[in-house]
Amino acid sequence: MASLSDSSQPTDTVDLAALVRLFYPTDPDTLATFTQVPPDSLPASPRQLLDHDAHMTITVEAFHGSPVTVHVIRSQEFDDWYAREILLSREDTGAVVQYGIVRLRPDQFHPDVWAEIRAKQLPLGRVLIRHDVFRQVERIALWRVTAGPALADFLRVSLGSTVYGRTARIICDGKPAIELLEIVTAC
Repeated sequence: MASLSDSSQPTDTVDLAALVRLFYPTDPDTLATFTQVPPDSLPASPRQLLDHDAHMTITVEAFHGSPVTVHVIRSQEFDDWYAREILLSREDTGAVVQYGIVRLRPDQFHPDVWAEIRAKQLPLGRVLIRHDVFRQVERIALWRVTAGPALADFLRVSLGSTVYGRTARIICDGKPAIELLEIVTAC
C-alpha cells in the first residue's frame, strides 16, 4: 500500500492510503494493493478511461455506451467531511464498471448540491454537472491495482487480478473540494 500520511482529513493533495483507510482502517490490503505507474504502462482501455482530467461519469458512460447508476456501498459523515465507497454500473446491463472512494467537503457546496449528493441517487459527476458547479478535475496518479478480497468481490474479478485506477482531485468553484480513488473494471 502506498502511504503518504496518516491523516484522515481531506488535504490539498490526494493521499491514497488515507482514502483507503476510511473504509479499510485495519487491513487496507483487504481492498487491494497499489503500485504507482506511468501512463504508458497502462493497457489501452484503462489508459483511455483513466489518463485524463475529465469526470469519470462522463468518461465511463461514453466508453461503455450506456448511462451509469451509482450504488453507495457505505458512507461516513463527520462535521467537516463526507466520504463514500461506491460502485458505478451500466444502466443497460447492470455490469459494474467502476469502484471508487470519494471524500468531499460538504461546506464547499450550495445546500441544494450537497442535499443531492447526500441523497446517493446520482453519480457525483452528474450532480455537479446538473447544478453547473464550476469544476476542474486533476488526475494525480495512476495505479496498477491487485485486487484483494473486497475489490475482487465488488468488481466480480478473481482474487489477485490486476486492474487499474487513479487518484484525482476536483476543484469546485476554485477550491479543492473532492478527493477520489477510481478503479475501472477490466475492459
